[in-house]
Amino acid sequence: MEDLDRFDLAILEVLQRDNKTPQREIADAIGLSAPAVQRRIKRLEENGTIIANIAVVSPSHVGQEITLFVEVEMDSEHAVMHDKAKRAFQEAPEVQQCYYVTGEVDFILIVVVKTMGDYEDLTKRLFFSDNNVKRFRSFVAMARVKVGLSVPLDARLKARSKP
Repeated sequence: MEDLDRFDLAILEVLQRDNKTPQREIADAIGLSAPAVQRRIKRLEENGTIIANIAVVSPSHVGQEITLFVEVEMDSEHAVMHDKAKRAFQEAPEVQQCYYVTGEVDFILIVVVKTMGDYEDLTKRLFFSDNNVKRFRSFVAMARVKVGLSVPLDARLKARSKP
């Protein structure tokens, strides 16, 4: 874990809410100069703490009305077979997120599609055409109650961090 002080954590909290917040505004809020905030953000990007600055798009506003959660169980546990599946999941634009997990299944995918027909096409491409996919199970989201990628910045970590 990167050694983050309270200023780093405060910057990260602001950027997780809105990464377009002006550095001057961040500086004023946390008690640093704008150049100091800029240097810290650059360091956080270079060391991999901040991995992307992106726009979060509403799927329904771009015609991707259906969100599905898909459990995928593989037949073989060989690393080469799992790596092949990981590459296929990474390359599929419909797959928003993919997690390699412990338990009864090997992967959990979050998928967005326009229609169930599009999802059927995706299942043919990713699951039915891969002989190593033992089974998959789909769950259709009825509503997006909470969606986000913000990482909670634990209060205990803040208390331990140095200015």
